[in-house]
Amino acid sequence: MSRFVASRAVAVKLSTAVMATLFCGVLQATAQEVGITEDTMEVEYTFNGQTYVISRNQDQTNRIPDRFALTSRPCPSHCLQPMSIHKDVETVSELELLQFLQDYVSTGKGFLIDSRGTKDFETGTIPGAVNLPSDVFLPTPNNVFFDSVMNMLSGEKSDTGEWVFNDPKDLMLFCNGKTCSRSPKAIQNLLAINYPPEKLHWYRGGLQDWAGLGLSIE
Repeated sequence: MSRFVASRAVAVKLSTAVMATLFCGVLQATAQEVGITEDTMEVEYTFNGQTYVISRNQDQTNRIPDRFALTSRPCPSHCLQPMSIHKDVETVSELELLQFLQDYVSTGKGFLIDSRGTKDFETGTIPGAVNLPSDVFLPTPNNVFFDSVMNMLSGEKSDTGEWVFNDPKDLMLFCNGKTCSRSPKAIQNLLAINYPPEKLHWYRGGLQDWAGLGLSIE
């Protein structure tokens, strides 16, 4: 009888150990950190002497902000945008944008441009973005910023009045998302003044996709 009790006690101990192991495994699975990739928790880069760190929200109950939650806004102002704007303009995802920040923005070879209006920009943007709305790239008489923006992008006006970009910056443009036309318009405006298409990059997902992944917004 004592041998039976002893065997039962061993079985209970083994069962308890197995359950404890399984429980710990569940805890570890649910307590995983929210990374950018399996090997990357955050991306750090500098712009204008300031250091920025981009990561994902660690609150696993976090949801997309209400301003990005609307699904049905009227077209033509919010029509779906194509996957490609121009055959030589690169369309990118979040990972390529993050790499761009380190390879081009940190080294002074490029800019991250938020093509939305000032009011939208002030509600939150990707850290380190420069606010240059799409119409800033239009050479109209009322656009007092045009020449200074062109100079910032290493542009020079030729004898014929056309803009020439001998050492152009790489530009990554974005706006609100896949139904936002402002960054596509900005790119079209740049192409119209001879900006090299291979120097232009487009984050099509915009702030809506960025917020939906819980990435840093400032």
